[in-house]
Amino acid sequence: MAQRNCSTTSLGISNKKRCALLTAPELCFLAITTFLLVSPPVAEASLYSQTDQVVVLNYDSINSQLINSSNAWVVEFYASWCGYCKKFAPVWKDLASNITEWKPAINLAAIDCAYDRNRISCAHFEVSKYPTMKFFQAYSESGSKGEVLNANSSSSAPNLRQLIIDQLESHVEAWPPACPPLKPASAAELIDFFKTSSKQYLVLVFEEASSYVGREVTMDLLQYENIVVRRVLHSEDALLSKLEVTHFPSCYLHFLNGTFSRLRVHVEARSFYVDALRMLPGLERRAYETSVTPAPEKNTTAEEWRVFNRSRVYMADLESSLYYSLRVEVGTHITISGEPLSALKAYITVLVKYFPGRPVVMKLLHSLESWLKSHDDPELKYTALERVLDNEVQTPDAALPNAERWVSCQGSKPCFRGYPCSVWTLFHLLTVQAAHSTYTPAPDPLEVLQAILRYIKHFFSCSYCAKHFEDMVAGSMSQVDSLPSSVLWLWSKHNIVNERLAGDASEDPKFPKVLWPPPDLCPQCHDELKGKHDWKMDRILEFLKVYFSPDRILQDYLEGEEELLTRQREKLATRKEEAARVVERKGRGAEEAAGGEVADVGRGEPEGEEEGGEMGNQEEGGVQEETANHAPWENSELPRNHKPSIINMKQRMMEEDIVDLDSFIYQHYKNRALSAHRRSIQNREDKRRPLQIQSEDSEAGDYVVVQSHLRKRSLGYVMAREQPLQKKHWLSILSVGFSRLDISLCVLLYFLSSMCLLGIYLFLKMRLCMPRGKLALP
Repeated sequence: MAQRNCSTTSLGISNKKRCALLTAPELCFLAITTFLLVSPPVAEASLYSQTDQVVVLNYDSINSQLINSSNAWVVEFYASWCGYCKKFAPVWKDLASNITEWKPAINLAAIDCAYDRNRISCAHFEVSKYPTMKFFQAYSESGSKGEVLNANSSSSAPNLRQLIIDQLESHVEAWPPACPPLKPASAAELIDFFKTSSKQYLVLVFEEASSYVGREVTMDLLQYENIVVRRVLHSEDALLSKLEVTHFPSCYLHFLNGTFSRLRVHVEARSFYVDALRMLPGLERRAYETSVTPAPEKNTTAEEWRVFNRSRVYMADLESSLYYSLRVEVGTHITISGEPLSALKAYITVLVKYFPGRPVVMKLLHSLESWLKSHDDPELKYTALERVLDNEVQTPDAALPNAERWVSCQGSKPCFRGYPCSVWTLFHLLTVQAAHSTYTPAPDPLEVLQAILRYIKHFFSCSYCAKHFEDMVAGSMSQVDSLPSSVLWLWSKHNIVNERLAGDASEDPKFPKVLWPPPDLCPQCHDELKGKHDWKMDRILEFLKVYFSPDRILQDYLEGEEELLTRQREKLATRKEEAARVVERKGRGAEEAAGGEVADVGRGEPEGEEEGGEMGNQEEGGVQEETANHAPWENSELPRNHKPSIINMKQRMMEEDIVDLDSFIYQHYKNRALSAHRRSIQNREDKRRPLQIQSEDSEAGDYVVVQSHLRKRSLGYVMAREQPLQKKHWLSILSVGFSRLDISLCVLLYFLSSMCLLGIYLFLKMRLCMPRGKLALP
């Protein structure tokens, strides 16, 4: 006990008298252990790296890679803190290495939605639960959200491989260019194969309709030249009888001379077929250029380790939990309605009533609660909620932290602990605060627990974690009949989770899952009954009330309130400036468009019914309608690859329709061209007349017009409105593109240059005029 009590805390607190009892080896061991526990973690939150055959996507690269790509994509959306995502990562890596030969046709990728910037992309693709696997067809358009792969917790690499093949076969129009045909071949198609193909080998995999062996072998060999693999179903009786096929699956080789030979392997399976076929003479791997741009490497600089006292709760963890739950978890939902909206309101209400936060945070939570109560629409856009979180409603001295800062919940690596640890801490705190509350009448014992359960169900993004929690609490919440029992109920469920996750892949090795509180934190909470461990419930309740007391919450590592408010004001000011620039650009565009229309009218649209005017308009309208219906670039689409039957056949070049644009423009815009010609003649005649009677005022007016045209082209000097426009003609020409200061500097430079040249000239002249001395000889 002395050793446990004297161990140095993270705040540097120690008991010198008791530590003196430790021997030198014990002190050495304690120092090494402390160093290992507080050593700073390396920023390796991502579960994947470039060596895993998985393309790591981020906010900057995901759209450029998935949209209009010549190959299909399968993307895992995950959160690095999610326990099941960590368990699933080895399966995804195994799948990536297993289908690495499929890469010209399909790529495997992953994106970490736990990062704030990546969250925007995950919300755009309508992903709110992790892990989620989505399939993106080749040549996906910008609005594509992908197709969800129906994977589950028991999915393995072979299961996922078959799901990918099913999705590949679902392509209707945009077939990946590098992907061979996967549909079954007919006997008639195979008999004439070598008449249309120059390949050396045709491989036939005979199998049942439900088998994936033939399609997997086809994908495994797509990178090789001189070989084509096709699957043949057991229903092709003529071909089966010809080759005497009796076993499924079985593999046969068809040669150029028309003969067949069975491929002899030890086991009739995919891997054995592929290994044997790769050994055939004349096979060469085709060189493919990948279109994948590798994502930039993440910063691997060691993060600063925050020394903490594990016997205390930190407000920084609680505020980080608020930030992540409201900005990231809720932020993955583009729209919130129905039961999720009701759950969000209940969650905010519980926070307002029981969270012992700083004044600036509580003011923002109160503002958010009032705004949600006044929101009567059945649907809520998260963008509107985000504006309230950013305090655009201008509540005085109200702010919410805009980043996470883990202290007692920090892990040995960024992918450990963090948000799950903080959310458990927050939930325990809320139940204890409800038990301490002085509300009259007393709060409902289930109020906090129901709010927690509904939040976990609708917003906790780790889907399997949420499912486990729901299954665990199903039916047991009816045992809660008082506020103290709600505190103990949540504590017992937390320990059940700790027992289940002990030794799991999601466990931080530096902070193992143990029954909490451990004996060193609360020795009086533990007892032994008949040789078995037993909990003292009354002592546990006392410990929880003290441990989560607001008076014992440490304020270390918090961002100051003034800094929070200043940062928020700067963010709002930046957002207003951006909005003003957008409005200004839109207004400028509207003015230019309106100016263009006025200029077109001013150039002389035919007034009244000109010769053939009405007919001309009708013809012009008819031409426009015909053009809209028959223009070659209208209703055109990018060329797409349809499903092939036999790949790399001797294809005939398709002829393209050639449009004579000169003839097209002449025929369709003849009337408009004639009308424009008449208007231009009229304009020239109108412009000639005022030149004969031009006065000084008109000259000044013309100067304004000239200057306006020059300013539009960034050539003229923008003059003040008060400046009189009385310049000489030569001065106006010389000042084009220059200000008065520019001209003054030029004049000064010319003057100094002239004086310098004059000085040099006088010096040389005086030197030449000086008498030359004669050399005296001895």
